[in-house]
Amino acid sequence: MGTAAASPPVERRLDRGAIGALASGHLAVDFAQGAVPAMLPFFVQERHFSYAAAAGLVLAQSVSSSVVQPLFGRLADRWPLPWLMPAGVALSGLGLGAAGLLPHYTSVWLATAVGGVGVAALHPEAARYANYASGGQRSTGLAVFQVGGIAGFALVPALATPLLLALGLHGSWALALPGLAIAAVLTVRLPRIHDHRRAAVKDVGRRQAAQEPDRVGAFARLTATMLVRAIVFYGLNTFIPLYWIAVLHQSKAAGGAALTVLLVAGGFGTLLGGRLAERHSRRALIATGCGLIAPLILLLVLTTSPWLAVAILVPLAVALYVPTSLLVLSGQEYLPSSMGTASGVTLGLAVSVGGVVTPGLGAIADHVGLRPTLLLLAVLPVAMVALALTLPDTRRPSGPAGAASRAQTSPM
Repeated sequence: MGTAAASPPVERRLDRGAIGALASGHLAVDFAQGAVPAMLPFFVQERHFSYAAAAGLVLAQSVSSSVVQPLFGRLADRWPLPWLMPAGVALSGLGLGAAGLLPHYTSVWLATAVGGVGVAALHPEAARYANYASGGQRSTGLAVFQVGGIAGFALVPALATPLLLALGLHGSWALALPGLAIAAVLTVRLPRIHDHRRAAVKDVGRRQAAQEPDRVGAFARLTATMLVRAIVFYGLNTFIPLYWIAVLHQSKAAGGAALTVLLVAGGFGTLLGGRLAERHSRRALIATGCGLIAPLILLLVLTTSPWLAVAILVPLAVALYVPTSLLVLSGQEYLPSSMGTASGVTLGLAVSVGGVVTPGLGAIADHVGLRPTLLLLAVLPVAMVALALTLPDTRRPSGPAGAASRAQTSPM
């Protein structure tokens, strides 16, 4: 027994098939989430909803998809609930498809809220299993999982809007089909995905043997970092297209193209952050990414050339998205006994604050203009860097050397 206890743990490898299935689920629910705002003009035109009523649909989805996520995470911490993943994907698709078919506002609102519950059901458990299936490459695996969500949002203007233009709201049933298909794939792959939990249970045992406690203070600071980042993230996603139109005097199509550049470059930044975190300090990467946001926003505001603005937008998106998977992974490692709760907070509750604050930023923009509002967003990364530098670094070297290091180093 002594020899077995002293031997280093076998380093598990990233399961591309499992991570791909989980990323596909993330794509499906975030596509459903992004499609609701794309449907609003059609609700206004075809159902004669007021702007306030249309905005109420986004609120219904935001509350049900974001605020409820930590509750699902807490449930998953108590019992393994892998079935929540395909069920959540299917529910998000069904809610989206039903919203366009139902005749009355109340029923549309409820369908949208139910779809949001599906979004909430997937995220915490899928992020946990992405951690399990990543083996010794957890930051890379979580980055691929996160890119699935980014791709889901990016596909909305390419798929949902043209379909609704062709078929109207009654064609919303077709928007449910991708989610239902991916839910079926996840159901088939679920046994393999769930198998990764067994190896992860052994990892939990090793952490408990090393007396690693939950680091609640570090998790609180991490959450604060994510809150500030979410405000910047939502602000840029909201105002970049408007900035292109109102300040740079470009077309609506150019504004939409600028947002697409932000999302595509952001996907690259997420993958880059995941890969870099396998070799470098997560804390340093988070602080560096956050620190580069402010000067890049400043450059964006100062330029008057649309082409130069696009060139600046690429590194800005990379800097904004580099910390994405690292923040989620760090949260999971700060609360090793409550990984589902940590995932629910970092993926849902913290991010929802950005959506809540954005209307206030819009009111500021109405009074002082878009340029000063973007300059305000450039101030916030200072707080992000200050918070990030206080975070304990959770990166551990992989392989036998890392195992020896883990055996000899007590947690801080």
